[in-house]
Amino acid sequence: MAKPDFQAVGRSKTFWEHFPHDADVGVRGFGPTVATAFEQAALALTSVITDLDSIRTERTVEVHCQAPDIELLLVDWLNALIYEMATRQMLFSEFHVRIDGTVLHGQVIGEKIDVLRHKPAAEIKGATFSELEVAQAADGIWHAQCIVDV
Repeated sequence: MAKPDFQAVGRSKTFWEHFPHDADVGVRGFGPTVATAFEQAALALTSVITDLDSIRTERTVEVHCQAPDIELLLVDWLNALIYEMATRQMLFSEFHVRIDGTVLHGQVIGEKIDVLRHKPAAEIKGATFSELEVAQAADGIWHAQCIVDV
C-alpha cells in the first residue's frame, strides 16, 4: 500500500482528518509540533463520536501517560482519552498537550455527555496499533495516526 502524502500543501498546517479502514476508523492529526499533532488526533477521535461544536468547555481533566516510544505514546494518549470519556461520562473538545521525550502531560476540557444534544454516533472501544505512525514530513509538519476500534 502506498504511503499517503502528508505535506499540508494549500491548507492549514494544523488540522485533523479521518481516513478509511475496512471495519473501523482511522484518525490522523497534523501540526507544526508532535504535541499539536497529538491534540489534533484527539479532536479526530472525539469527532467520531459527535460534532465537536456541540461540546461545551466546562470542566478540565488532567491526563498523563508514558510509553517506550512516541508511536506507542499516541496509542496510550488516545486510549487514556477513551478511558476518561467512559469513566467520567464526558466528551472533550479542547486538548492541550506537552510532550517531554516519551512522557505526555495533557489537559482536556469538555463536559458531561448529554445524549439528546450530543447524539453520539459511535462508541470507541480503543486505539489500535494498526496503521500506527508518528512522523515528521519533509515540510516540517508532524502527523500522528492510528486506527480506532468502533
